[in-house]
Amino acid sequence: MKKQLEDPGSRIIITTIQKLATFIAGNKGHEIYGGHVVIIFDECHRSQFGDMHTAITKAFKRYNLFGFTGTPIFAANSGSGGNPQLKTTEQAFGEKLHTYTIVDAITDKNVLPFRIDYVNTVKVGNVVDKQVSAIDTEKALLADKRISTIVEYTQEHFDQKTKRTEGYTLGEKRVRGFNALFATASIQAARTYYQHFREQQKALVPDKRLKIGLIYSYGANDPVEDGALEEEGFDTNALDADARSFLEAAIQDYNALFGTSFDTSADRFQNYYKDLSLKLKQREIDLVIVVNMFLTGFDATTLNTLFVDKNLRAHGLIQAYSRTNRILNSVKTYGNIVSFRDLEEQTNDAIALFGNKDARGVVLLKPYGEYYNDYAEKVTELVTMFPLGTPIIGESAQKEFIGLFGAILRLQNILTSFDEFTGHEILSDRQSQDYRSVYLNLYADFRKDKNAEKEQINDDIVFEIELIKQVEINVDYILMLVQKYRKERGDGDDKEIRAEITRAVDASPTLRNKKDLIEDFVDSLSADGEIDQEWKAFIVAKREAELDEIIEDENLRSDETRSFMDTAFRDGQILTTGTSITRVLPPVSRFSAAGGHGEKKQNVIAKLSAFFERFFDLSSTGD
Repeated sequence: MKKQLEDPGSRIIITTIQKLATFIAGNKGHEIYGGHVVIIFDECHRSQFGDMHTAITKAFKRYNLFGFTGTPIFAANSGSGGNPQLKTTEQAFGEKLHTYTIVDAITDKNVLPFRIDYVNTVKVGNVVDKQVSAIDTEKALLADKRISTIVEYTQEHFDQKTKRTEGYTLGEKRVRGFNALFATASIQAARTYYQHFREQQKALVPDKRLKIGLIYSYGANDPVEDGALEEEGFDTNALDADARSFLEAAIQDYNALFGTSFDTSADRFQNYYKDLSLKLKQREIDLVIVVNMFLTGFDATTLNTLFVDKNLRAHGLIQAYSRTNRILNSVKTYGNIVSFRDLEEQTNDAIALFGNKDARGVVLLKPYGEYYNDYAEKVTELVTMFPLGTPIIGESAQKEFIGLFGAILRLQNILTSFDEFTGHEILSDRQSQDYRSVYLNLYADFRKDKNAEKEQINDDIVFEIELIKQVEINVDYILMLVQKYRKERGDGDDKEIRAEITRAVDASPTLRNKKDLIEDFVDSLSADGEIDQEWKAFIVAKREAELDEIIEDENLRSDETRSFMDTAFRDGQILTTGTSITRVLPPVSRFSAAGGHGEKKQNVIAKLSAFFERFFDLSSTGD
């Protein structure tokens, strides 16, 4: 830092408050203090109330000081200790230049609102008795029966809360649902929860087990009294032997799960933290149990749920909740908070403090009844204005249908997270399929000659394709209908079941390009063979034949092309960059007048990508 500060060419220096304070302590009277500097602090709340901030503002003589924070310290949430002249953000940085609250952010659709469930847990003695110390209260709340019940609840409701039945595209891969953090009150609590999850998951088949991580470290600060979350560093050496040994074992579980080699030594623990955060962001891990880590400053758009068994308030509460409400796509409509403690008053107080007194209705999701009434009205409007079987004539009417059905899809997406919605859907399964088919037909029409990658076809037409995919009809469902078709058709065709198969395929965005395969398979069925085996053999034969045709038409290298596609099906994506794709191409001059190499490459990529989309996820990859 000293070298940078003394370099006249260094106009912007990014550092930490700790490093700047260290420089000041070791360089009294340095000439830099007389220069005009602009000092900008991010997250300028609790960390600015100590000696380092005072030392910095005393050392520099000509400076402008700016601070940014999403959770400022006001008089109402300031601590009782420390310097009485340095207890609020305004005391440290002066009057506010601009305010943009959580209400503004939600209103502007820059973040999502929250949905909060307060789940009553097993009572253990009189844990709210004012005479009982906080330490004794936490011990009582760690009773095995209570923890076991909470873990059971979490596992039972995990798929619902994180929307695991619903898929979406993340980067170049297809994933299902979101992931979650589990915030605990102490290292001991985190260990207890991790152990209970391990024990309860032993009885589950591997595919049903949640992928769970655990992380904690030593918190160097004194106990926090102003609602902030205590900062944890990466100093595992400061952990007691028992806590470090348990963390080491949990990291070994993680290594076994993901094929990594981390441990609690200094460098490897930091790398463990980085790898864990990356897996959260890439939706490769389901749940991470934490004390304070990941609850501040960490953003993963795939994270939609926070399970809470710790006391939170003021800016610590808002920061923790805000891990869940980063915008990702139309499937993710709110941040989901599941609290195993009564934090309703603290939540309302925090929202009022950091928004305004009328903020609660904007920040929190509306009650179930309001969404359901809106849903019922729109479904009634749909069946009245656009009855099934009646063509929708004219672009204006088509746009109105698209907007109305899209609104219904968005409402259903929210309502499915409410237990009360089960069994109260208004449209039948058949009606839903038929309306989705109409919707997808219009989507196909509107996207003609448009950028196929964009869901927003025109400025005023937005298709909720990700929400359509939530109710995706998969191959297993089709094969179930095929089984039913063969069983019931007798000596002739069962036209109703055949029509049901066609409707199901037409209502599926990902099966539409496979419609001819499914219909050919139905026509090829034997009288009494195993349908699953016949399907696999049918798909293998079709896949081989269609790839042979592409290889012949494009004069591709046969072995290289087959290896390239095997890798694509194995990895779940087709790589269009690098040297792998060039190996499948026939010799073409890069310098031909017509630019043959580039044109040939793009044509081959288009054909192989279409082939991949057609055969991927068809319950057979030729194995």
